[in-house]
Amino acid sequence: MTPTSGGGEGPPLARLFAIAYKQLIDDLHDRLARRGWSDLRAGFGFVLLAVRDHPTTVTELADVLGVSKQATSKLVDIMTTEGYLERRVGADDARQREVVLTTKGRKLLREVEAIYVELEAEWEAVIGAPAMAQIREGLVRVLSPAGDGLPAVRPTAETLAGLTTPVRRGSAGRQGSRV
Repeated sequence: MTPTSGGGEGPPLARLFAIAYKQLIDDLHDRLARRGWSDLRAGFGFVLLAVRDHPTTVTELADVLGVSKQATSKLVDIMTTEGYLERRVGADDARQREVVLTTKGRKLLREVEAIYVELEAEWEAVIGAPAMAQIREGLVRVLSPAGDGLPAVRPTAETLAGLTTPVRRGSAGRQGSRV
């Protein structure tokens, strides 16, 4: 075991966070597939989060995602074809094309949020409500030390390489017990 900053022993937090993240995302995609969302691709979630609260342009979206405008445009085209997004003339500038969520895109986001509630409830059943609240509060403090909100969720390098690749489902490679 590795010594921890608190004087105890255990795996490094980075490893635990990586395993937890992968498990949550794998479980999310498995449940979405079981509920009929079979056309999802690796980059969809990042785009949906970025356009959830307001229209954006492909250029702004590329900046948030940290990828090229060409890759972002390709992903937006796929999501538009699949019915999750639509492009429309900009409200302030008719030369700009804004990207907005469709009804299907909003429905998917609601489904994702419902699944996250389920997954968190399963964790809470294992570690208890106080521990879950403490984890959430601690992470918010660490990730937003100035109290001015959480940073944007950006894809990992692995996800960037496959932004338009269909989601792989299943828990292959998962080690240890499920939380």
